[in-house]
Amino acid sequence: MPVVRSSEAVAHEVHGARFVSYAAPRSGSKELCAWRAEIPAGHRAPVHTVNREEIFLLLSGELLVTLDGRTERITAGDTVIITPGVTLGIENPTQEAALSWVTTSIGLQAELADGSTLTPPWAN
Repeated sequence: MPVVRSSEAVAHEVHGARFVSYAAPRSGSKELCAWRAEIPAGHRAPVHTVNREEIFLLLSGELLVTLDGRTERITAGDTVIITPGVTLGIENPTQEAALSWVTTSIGLQAELADGSTLTPPWAN
Protein backbone atom coordinates (compact mmCIF):
# COMPACT_ATOMS: atom_id res chain seq x y z
CA MET A 1 0.00 0.00 0.00
CA PRO A 2 1.62 3.29 -1.08
CA VAL A 3 1.68 5.73 1.82
CA VAL A 4 3.47 9.05 1.61
CA ARG A 5 4.43 10.19 5.09
CA SER A 6 4.47 13.92 5.76
CA SER A 7 8.20 13.59 6.46
CA GLU A 8 8.65 12.28 2.88
CA ALA A 9 6.78 15.12 1.16
CA VAL A 10 9.05 17.32 -0.95
CA ALA A 11 8.86 21.11 -0.59
CA HIS A 12 9.56 23.52 -3.45
CA GLU A 13 9.83 27.32 -3.19
CA VAL A 14 8.70 28.96 -6.44
CA HIS A 15 7.63 32.55 -7.18
CA GLY A 16 7.36 33.39 -3.48
CA ALA A 17 5.05 30.50 -2.54
CA ARG A 18 5.74 27.05 -1.11
CA PHE A 19 4.49 23.85 -2.74
CA VAL A 20 4.67 20.60 -0.77
CA SER A 21 4.32 17.57 -3.02
CA TYR A 22 2.63 14.42 -1.74
CA ALA A 23 1.53 12.52 -4.86
CA ALA A 24 3.64 12.51 -8.03
CA PRO A 25 5.38 9.93 -10.21
CA ARG A 26 8.39 9.93 -7.86
CA SER A 27 6.10 8.85 -5.00
CA GLY A 28 4.35 6.14 -7.03
CA SER A 29 1.37 7.95 -8.56
CA LYS A 30 0.63 6.92 -12.13
CA GLU A 31 -2.00 9.51 -13.16
CA LEU A 32 -2.51 12.22 -10.54
CA CYS A 33 -0.47 14.75 -8.61
CA ALA A 34 -1.46 16.41 -5.37
CA TRP A 35 0.22 19.08 -3.29
CA ARG A 36 -0.35 21.63 -0.57
CA ALA A 37 0.30 25.23 -1.60
CA GLU A 38 1.22 27.78 1.04
CA ILE A 39 0.43 31.33 -0.14
CA PRO A 40 1.98 33.98 2.12
CA ALA A 41 0.11 37.05 3.35
CA GLY A 42 0.12 39.82 0.76
CA HIS A 43 1.42 37.52 -1.99
CA ARG A 44 0.38 37.78 -5.64
CA ALA A 45 1.30 34.82 -7.86
CA PRO A 46 2.32 35.43 -11.46
CA VAL A 47 -0.60 35.24 -13.89
CA HIS A 48 -0.38 31.98 -15.84
CA THR A 49 -2.26 29.51 -18.02
CA VAL A 50 -2.29 25.77 -17.29
CA ASN A 51 -2.53 22.87 -19.75
CA ARG A 52 -4.34 20.48 -17.37
CA GLU A 53 -7.44 20.75 -15.22
CA GLU A 54 -6.68 21.59 -11.61
CA ILE A 55 -8.92 21.21 -8.58
CA PHE A 56 -8.01 23.87 -6.02
CA LEU A 57 -9.45 23.47 -2.50
CA LEU A 58 -8.77 26.27 -0.04
CA LEU A 59 -8.02 24.73 3.36
CA SER A 60 -7.51 27.95 5.32
CA GLY A 61 -7.44 31.67 4.76
CA GLU A 62 -8.89 33.81 1.97
CA LEU A 63 -7.75 34.39 -1.59
CA LEU A 64 -8.71 36.38 -4.63
CA VAL A 65 -8.79 34.02 -7.61
CA THR A 66 -9.05 35.47 -11.11
CA LEU A 67 -10.04 33.22 -14.01
CA ASP A 68 -9.99 34.87 -17.45
CA GLY A 69 -10.45 38.32 -15.90
CA ARG A 70 -13.26 37.41 -13.47
CA THR A 71 -12.24 37.69 -9.81
CA GLU A 72 -13.87 35.80 -6.93
CA ARG A 73 -13.00 35.95 -3.24
CA ILE A 74 -12.78 32.42 -1.88
CA THR A 75 -12.64 31.29 1.73
CA ALA A 76 -11.73 28.07 3.52
CA GLY A 77 -13.74 25.16 2.18
CA ASP A 78 -14.31 26.68 -1.28
CA THR A 79 -13.14 24.78 -4.36
CA VAL A 80 -12.13 26.27 -7.70
CA ILE A 81 -12.12 24.16 -10.86
CA ILE A 82 -9.44 25.51 -13.18
CA THR A 83 -9.89 24.33 -16.76
CA PRO A 84 -7.04 24.01 -19.26
CA GLY A 85 -6.30 27.20 -21.17
CA VAL A 86 -7.84 29.59 -18.64
CA THR A 87 -5.74 32.54 -17.45
CA LEU A 88 -5.27 32.20 -13.69
CA GLY A 89 -4.23 34.72 -11.08
CA ILE A 90 -4.09 34.13 -7.32
CA GLU A 91 -3.64 36.81 -4.67
CA ASN A 92 -3.66 36.70 -0.90
CA PRO A 93 -4.82 40.19 0.16
CA THR A 94 -4.92 39.28 3.86
CA GLN A 95 -2.43 39.43 6.73
CA GLU A 96 -2.39 35.63 7.15
CA ALA A 97 -1.02 32.81 5.04
CA ALA A 98 -3.52 30.72 3.06
CA LEU A 99 -3.23 26.96 2.58
CA SER A 100 -4.69 25.05 -0.34
CA TRP A 101 -4.77 21.49 -1.65
CA VAL A 102 -4.37 21.06 -5.40
CA THR A 103 -4.95 17.96 -7.51
CA THR A 104 -4.23 17.62 -11.22
CA SER A 105 -3.03 15.06 -13.73
CA ILE A 106 0.62 14.32 -14.38
CA GLY A 107 2.11 16.56 -17.06
CA LEU A 108 0.94 19.93 -15.79
CA GLN A 109 2.69 22.91 -17.32
CA ALA A 110 2.08 26.59 -16.74
CA GLU A 111 2.69 29.30 -19.31
CA LEU A 112 3.56 32.62 -17.71
CA ALA A 113 2.52 36.02 -19.06
CA ASP A 114 6.04 36.57 -20.46
CA GLY A 115 5.69 33.43 -22.62
CA SER A 116 8.02 31.27 -20.51
CA THR A 117 6.87 27.79 -19.49
CA LEU A 118 7.12 26.34 -16.00
CA THR A 119 7.09 22.56 -15.61
CA PRO A 120 6.50 22.21 -11.87
CA PRO A 121 8.58 19.37 -10.38
CA TRP A 122 5.78 18.69 -7.88
CA ALA A 123 3.35 17.89 -10.74
CA ASN A 124 5.52 15.76 -12.98
